[in-house]
Amino acid sequence: MIEPIKPKVLAVRLIPNVAPDFAEKLGLTGYQRSIGMITADIDDAAYVALDEATKKAEVEVVYAKSFYCGAARASGPLSGEIIGILAGQNPAEVRAGVDACIDHLENECFFYTCDGGKTAWFPHTVSRTGSYLSKIAGIQEGEPLSYLIAPPIEAMYGLDAALKAAEVTMKAFYGPPTETNFGGGLLTGSQSACRSACEAFQRSVIDVVENGLNY
Repeated sequence: MIEPIKPKVLAVRLIPNVAPDFAEKLGLTGYQRSIGMITADIDDAAYVALDEATKKAEVEVVYAKSFYCGAARASGPLSGEIIGILAGQNPAEVRAGVDACIDHLENECFFYTCDGGKTAWFPHTVSRTGSYLSKIAGIQEGEPLSYLIAPPIEAMYGLDAALKAAEVTMKAFYGPPTETNFGGGLLTGSQSACRSACEAFQRSVIDVVENGLNY
């Protein structure tokens, strides 16, 4: 039985007026005076949620990094698997972006499992990209993406199946090991093609999980 693994937001902070030295290190533009910071226990879901924030508010993702080894070996109770930073012109815009990010994490972006959480995968269709994922994938804002992540062999097997199942092209490849020892990629095409790619990816991951030595 396939079950969702829902991410948890662990900590959030807003800085209305960033110190100039800090702003310089973050690469903020002259109009970006405020930032919002968020940590969560699932990194890929958070990347998608940060992208969603750029569609719901006048904000930009200026920093987003996964932590090595993942949430199970986090450096502290509020570290999780990722830190993301949104920047905007004023606190109101940043707060709106953070709120959108949290809402998307809690209601839209889930990993899935079929073996009680021992294996997890992320077969997520982004119907319309924002500025962050568009830049990473090298596509126009508003184009669809298949965001596909799984453990190493499941990810590689699943990516091949996804590319063969639909009219999609790979725009980013995350060869294992990533910081969290997973792998995957970003595929683009029509919305229906991206959904089909996600479905093929999921079927292939489940096949490996259930029949690991049946080659």
